[in-house]
Amino acid sequence: MEKKKYCVNGIWKESKTDKYMEVTNSSTGEVMALVPCCTADEVEEAIASADEAFKTWSRMPLGRRTQMMFNWRNVLMNHLEELTVLCSMELGKNLNEARGDVLKAIEPTEFACGISYSSQGVASLQVTNGFDTASYRMPLGVVAGICPFNFPAMIPWGWMVPLAIATGNTVVLKAASQTPLTSMRILELFYTEGNFPAGVVNLVTTDRNNAEILLTDSRIKAVTFVGTTAVGKHVYSTAAAHGKRVQAQTEAKNHCLVLEDCNLEATVNAIINSTYGCSGMRCMALPVVVVQNSIADKLVAMLKEKAQKMVIGCSYDEKTQLGAVVSQKHKESICRWIQKGIDEGATLVLDGRDVVVEGYENGFFVGPTILDNVTEDMTVGNREIFGPVTCIKRVENYEEGIRIMNNNPFANGSAIFTQSGYYARRFEMDTDGGMVGINVGIPVPSAYFPFSGNKDSFFGDQHVLGLDGVRFFTRAKTVTKHWYDEEAAKRKMDTWEGTVER
Repeated sequence: MEKKKYCVNGIWKESKTDKYMEVTNSSTGEVMALVPCCTADEVEEAIASADEAFKTWSRMPLGRRTQMMFNWRNVLMNHLEELTVLCSMELGKNLNEARGDVLKAIEPTEFACGISYSSQGVASLQVTNGFDTASYRMPLGVVAGICPFNFPAMIPWGWMVPLAIATGNTVVLKAASQTPLTSMRILELFYTEGNFPAGVVNLVTTDRNNAEILLTDSRIKAVTFVGTTAVGKHVYSTAAAHGKRVQAQTEAKNHCLVLEDCNLEATVNAIINSTYGCSGMRCMALPVVVVQNSIADKLVAMLKEKAQKMVIGCSYDEKTQLGAVVSQKHKESICRWIQKGIDEGATLVLDGRDVVVEGYENGFFVGPTILDNVTEDMTVGNREIFGPVTCIKRVENYEEGIRIMNNNPFANGSAIFTQSGYYARRFEMDTDGGMVGINVGIPVPSAYFPFSGNKDSFFGDQHVLGLDGVRFFTRAKTVTKHWYDEEAAKRKMDTWEGTVER
């Protein structure tokens, strides 16, 4: 059994820990590798490495950093299929979904290649007589990235690393202990083929106690986190109290509103993709369908028919449409939620708890599940399950639907399915969702726009990606300049040194 290492200053090192964590193949249940629960000293070693690397990396010419990002994008493309299979094995996504995970790491890398433009400051000559002012965007220092299990390529290597390093920062990644192998392999490539200077990105795997160091150490200037709302609130409050910038992307319970004038078949196809894609293990999944009663029976029947036809199997089999979930523990959690929904009074239309895949009997599989007649008071329709479970909430009209949707404490994404421009426009204005789809079930924006969740789905000021991301990883430095000539030197100086124009 391979014991993985941690990476500091570009070197993979044996941990001194006596505790290792299992990484499983989600389709077989077999242990793929063991990763260290790094010690406090090793976490601090990673911070020290990043802090030292910042001194030179932050001063590297912007053009040179940009060239390195272009090269890094090509390295990732060259290893796309290798990384796809590794991601699929350790997480359980089918190959198409895992390939998308890696491509969604490449997309922000491409955006970061334009950092020489997107990080430009502003300047004005003669703001007052003889005075000029310029504002620059400066790197912060060491950034900590605390990663979830569900996107082992996209989140650390798309949301966290590209803009952080392109703007001149250095990084300490805490990889997810359940799915660290893809991230580790990408870091190997970062140094061997990306040819980045040692210490620009460092990686540890550890427990929550030692990860706390990343929230309190004075050398860390910013923390970017993805995970549960409870932990996100703790990360935000603790790190902010220690003077750090924070962006915490947290849970979701995305709803869509299906109106009676929708294209029903296209809508159901979008719901299938949105709800069951990645086995529901994504914060932009679509687990709740709010549908007008007039078409609800038709929608549920069509949804059941299409869901039953999904090919469930080994995640890295090309024929598989629905792969495994990440672990046995997570499978058990999803199954408990399904039972809780039944106990709360929901109607079980389709049950995915007893799925067995021939030849992969020890895999962590949960089939498509549909719970109908879910009401507002049922926790199954309001809490994140993170699995392939669809909750149907029936309403009479648009007004009732939007009220139910906005009553949810989460507001990551929302969608409406309608052919009415009137209701689509109203929805854009009315919904609390930070990312909105009009006949789009997964309204994830491209990397050029911010991933903009609201309410209990996000804590912080600047979101990941887009210009929000550039601003998060940089601070403003505003410089006012004045050059003296003989006449100016004789001029009487007032309290504001001439910067107030009268």
